[in-house]
Amino acid sequence: MSKLSKGRKIRLAKACDQNRRVPQWVTVRTKRSVVSHPCRRSWRRSTLKV
Repeated sequence: MSKLSKGRKIRLAKACDQNRRVPQWVTVRTKRSVVSHPCRRSWRRSTLKV
């Protein structure tokens, strides 16, 4: 990571932050109609363009 620029590190951190599950209160509030996040990303399946 020492060879990466600061901008790229920030973009990678943002992608890492976005790659989370749906909060539990959202699942409760929607009565389990929303259980999965549509933008979830696996590090093996897809590549990031940052």
